[in-house]
Amino acid sequence: MTDPTAFDHIRQWGDPVLRETARPVETFDAAFAQQVGEMIELMRRADGAGLAATQVGALRRVFVYRLPDDEDDAPARVVVNPELVETSDTTETALEGCLSLGKASVNVEVERPQAVVLDGFDEHGRPIRIAAEGGHARVLQHELDHLDGVLMLDRTTPEQRRAAVRALNAGVAWRPESEASTDP
Repeated sequence: MTDPTAFDHIRQWGDPVLRETARPVETFDAAFAQQVGEMIELMRRADGAGLAATQVGALRRVFVYRLPDDEDDAPARVVVNPELVETSDTTETALEGCLSLGKASVNVEVERPQAVVLDGFDEHGRPIRIAAEGGHARVLQHELDHLDGVLMLDRTTPEQRRAAVRALNAGVAWRPESEASTDP
C-alpha cells in the first residue's frame, strides 16, 4: 500500500536535479550504506518499482529496484555505477510510470530495447552483471535514465509528452487511452 507522505521525499517533475547527471560512487562506506537503506525504504513506502539517487536529490550513480515477482520481504536490488553494455535490436512499447511523476500519477508509453546487459557493482562494491528481459530490462533502463538526467517523458511520443505535461501542470492523473500496453 502506498504511503502518500513518501512523495514528500521524492523530487517531482520540474525539479532541476532530475535533469542532472549523477557522479560515480567512489566510497562504499557506512554513510553510503545508510543512503541505500533509506532509498529502499522510500521506494517501498511509495510502492515503486525503482528509485534512483537523483530522485532524492543525491547526484550519485546508484539506484534500487524490485521486480513484480519479488516477494514482499525479498531484499531490494541495488545497482551502483551502472553501465549499459548491450541492448537487443528488438524493442517493446509499454506503459511506464515514475515516482517523480507520482503525485499526479502520469503514465506514458515508452519504447525500449526488450533485453539488456548491465554492468555495475552491488552495494558493497562487488562487480555485478545483470542480463535482463521484458519488465526487468525496462526497470533497469528507466532507472539508468534517471542517473543521466533523462525522464520517461523524453522517450515517449510528442503527443503523449504534450498531454502528460498538461496533466502535470494541472496536477491531475493521465495515461494514454490505448489499452495495448501494460505497466512493467
